Amino acid sequence: MQAWNHGKTLLAFLAPDVNPKNIQALGRVLLHAAVVGLACGLVGAFFFAAMEFGQRVLLEELAGYRPLRAAGEAFAAGGGTTLFRPWVLVLLPGLGALLAGTLMRLAPETRGGGANAALRAYHEDAPVRARVIPVKLAATVLTVASGGSGGREGPTMHMGAALGALTARVLRLDARERRLLLVAGMAAGISAVFRTPLGAALLAVEILYRDELDSDALVPAVLASVISYSVVISIYGESTLFGRLPPHVFRPLHLPVYVVMAVFVSVVAVGFVRTLHAVQRLTARVPVPPWMHPALGGVALGILVVPVLVVVGHRLGVPGQGLGLLGGSYGAAQVAITGASWLPQGWTGVELLLVLCLAKLLATSLTVGTGGSAGDFAPSMIMGALAGGAFGQAARLALGDGTLEPGAFALVGMGTFYGGVARVPLAAVILVSEMAGSYDLLVPLMFSVGISFVLLHRHSLYEAQLPKRRKTSSQLHAVRVDPLHSMQVAALLDAGRAWCTLTPATPAAEVIQRAHQYPLQDVFPVVSGDGVLRGMVSGEALRSLAASRDDLGWALAADLMRPAVSVVASTSVWDAARLMLAQSSREAVVVDPSGKVLGLVDEADVFRAYLKAQAPR
Repeated sequence: MQAWNHGKTLLAFLAPDVNPKNIQALGRVLLHAAVVGLACGLVGAFFFAAMEFGQRVLLEELAGYRPLRAAGEAFAAGGGTTLFRPWVLVLLPGLGALLAGTLMRLAPETRGGGANAALRAYHEDAPVRARVIPVKLAATVLTVASGGSGGREGPTMHMGAALGALTARVLRLDARERRLLLVAGMAAGISAVFRTPLGAALLAVEILYRDELDSDALVPAVLASVISYSVVISIYGESTLFGRLPPHVFRPLHLPVYVVMAVFVSVVAVGFVRTLHAVQRLTARVPVPPWMHPALGGVALGILVVPVLVVVGHRLGVPGQGLGLLGGSYGAAQVAITGASWLPQGWTGVELLLVLCLAKLLATSLTVGTGGSAGDFAPSMIMGALAGGAFGQAARLALGDGTLEPGAFALVGMGTFYGGVARVPLAAVILVSEMAGSYDLLVPLMFSVGISFVLLHRHSLYEAQLPKRRKTSSQLHAVRVDPLHSMQVAALLDAGRAWCTLTPATPAAEVIQRAHQYPLQDVFPVVSGDGVLRGMVSGEALRSLAASRDDLGWALAADLMRPAVSVVASTSVWDAARLMLAQSSREAVVVDPSGKVLGLVDEADVFRAYLKAQAPR
């Protein structure tokens, strides 16, 4: 007791403005973050083992496909060779995605990469169910181990957030500490499978917002990330992802070349984001239950990728070679960095790297865009490496400068691609440096990532990111000043309101007739036979169509439909209003987690809610 009193006296002398209760609270948060880091390390180690076991059984032994692995993943490689069976590989991604989609019916929020779900849980202070952990783990193993093009990092980010939320519920923590542990779990999840403790912690606090990071969560994230990393390397050993790379010499005269490369990689990144969103919109229109969407993507993936593997593999003399198109395939990035015995030299090698980059872009869009449980982090890094490596090799040939190292451009391309589309420039620089095992390329990395961050300011891989942190009087939005932030859309739904829905086959003339019957409705949801939202027809489009006096002919609602402005019932009224303004829509469609329409909210509902909340009591 006397020692404790001496300690408080010393603290008061050294930092008179520090409240000892705040120190105790910080110590409690760090202790909880350590628990989350330990749990994430154990779950991440098991997840990695399950993924490798599933990949070895399904891809390697059953289909005879030899995945490309990075040098730091050599301990996971299987032994022996198996006859390549292309016909099995065509069917395998679809079957694996079908099983995963069936399993995800237990937790529909596990569809997709996982990062968006974790971000929504953070910003909306929504509960993350414990069942997310086993469902996301099993669904991702089924998806990626059967050939789905995706990574492990997004799913472990979601599982880490679920572990942080579970810890907060068990310990009955308040909203502030719950959010802190959620971010700590995200960092620990990434660190467990990527083995970049500092980069993982920075990514977790930087990915929350497009234009700034949340420094309040940095220390718990760092602690959880370090403990998770320590658990994993205690089991699998310590190594960087790409092994021991040769030193890369930076020359200031090469900066103009890196500028052009940053622009080129940014163009490829925009192509990926737009293709991914196009697949998501197209998938939403397919008249099948959402849990079947990943299977459709898997079937299309097999049909697209296997012919590429057969043709290119035959020309290279390596039938069954992975080429980095299926699964996580960090080996494709390894090839772009260090080369391979089968990679052609000269312009033929440049063409091959570009073909692989385009094929990886389409394969990932088909997997993640249809709701497959696979991360978009690894494919983004791989596409950046392939695009950067191809550019570096082309620049070396075109300029005749032997000092230009294609491997250096591949590494910088990784950070440039992901740092721009994920809006995480600082984390991208540190992640690539940790993967390379050195900071030789720090200057060109900072330079190129900064360029892509500016060029891609209108393109984000994660729609759940908010532009900036809301300014409140407490940390991590524990107290929200604006009442619309804490109010959910569900509170605005009027059970007595009559509203009209359409089907894709509704004739345009009938659509206009129904619009006259519902004059107060400005958005008309288009639903499938099972009530799942497919799109919407806006009142503005109908008014323009009616005024044109054109013959409607064979036009249907599907021809007038555009992507729906939709929210779930747990969305905050603030976010719903912001979405309506961004999409220039007077109304938003409210759906449940399965996509079925629950009702409509309009700008008048938002205004009434605000006035009611501001009225004096």
